[in-house]
Amino acid sequence: MRALKAENVKKILQQSKGARVDVDVPLKFKSGDRVLTRNINPLGHTRLPRYARGRQGVIDQHHGVFIFPDTHAANGDKNPQNLYSVRFTARELWGDSASETDKIYMDLWDDYLEPAN
Repeated sequence: MRALKAENVKKILQQSKGARVDVDVPLKFKSGDRVLTRNINPLGHTRLPRYARGRQGVIDQHHGVFIFPDTHAANGDKNPQNLYSVRFTARELWGDSASETDKIYMDLWDDYLEPAN
């Protein structure tokens, strides 16, 4: 196996398309929308932390359309989805003993989110 040398990292990263895809996927949410993370317990890979499942947050911004890592890890399917930055209060995630003013931002895909009532 060849090792990537430090002096080549920048060049390789600039050549990489990364996980962003040029596919038109309709937006499900916009900045300011209140959302609820789904309470999922998949057998395989997920990037939705257990402590954030079933919690309310607010869409802060839209990052674009990206490969959905859960299905990509399971079977190689890209399953393009919108990726959002979602803002949570520390108290929403960790309870009343958490800071009253702290906010946590997570990048989450469409399949992790539903509208909050």
